[in-house]
Order: sequence, then structure tokens, then C-alpha cells
Amino acid sequence: MTMKRSGKFATRNRIRSFSYALNGIISLIKYEHNARIHLAAILCVVISGILLDIGPADWMFVVVAIGLVVSAELLNTAIERLADAVSPERSEKIRIVKDYAAGAVLIAAITAVVIGGLVFIPEIIDLIRKILSAI
Repeated sequence: MTMKRSGKFATRNRIRSFSYALNGIISLIKYEHNARIHLAAILCVVISGILLDIGPADWMFVVVAIGLVVSAELLNTAIERLADAVSPERSEKIRIVKDYAAGAVLIAAITAVVIGGLVFIPEIIDLIRKILSAI
């Protein structure tokens, strides 16, 4: 099997590739209920991070966790759509593949919650201590 050469680097083609990727993200948010739930959680986390003034290292962990969850959700949705296109009728094999993909999202979300707990719980405890000591 021979690989097709992609040709020379063209800025226009790279921009087009980014626009396709952006369209995928927009479609995910527009059409997938779970993605909108993730987006709401992301907004809450970002606002909490700003209000609690978390440090750069904590932001790094938060951003990686957000990226992990969104990437898993995108891949899960792509797998589900492809599976539905390949096999519109009910199939045990397709169900298992979809369950694996959904499981990946669950693992990513649990990981994000653990990271969130490690980042935010100490900050919340410090805030509570400051409030109580001011009383």
C-alpha cells in the first residue's frame, strides 16, 4: 500500500483544516446535550478559579482536565455517529463499541473531578478559614 503525498505546505489548507475542527467543536456544543453540560461545568470551574485566584500550576491542571474531557466527548460523539452510519440497525458489537467510547468520557470526567477536588478543596478551606478568622 502506498501513501499519498500530501503535497507542499499550504497556509490556506491549514486554515481550512482548523475551520473543520472548529466546526466540529461548534457542532458538538450545538447538538450534544452532554457537551452543553460539560460546557456549563467548564464555565463554573473557570469562574471559580478566577474568584479563588488559583495559581498557574493549578490552572495548568484545570486546563488539562478540561481538554481531556472535551477531547473524550468529541471522540465519543465521532465514534457514535460513525457507528450509526455504518450500522443503523441494532448491533451488539456496535453497542459494545459505543459503551467503550462512553466509558472513556466517564473516566475523563472522573479524572477531571478528582483534579478539581485537589485544586479547589484546599482553596475553599483556606477561604473558609479566612472568613472565620475575620469574624
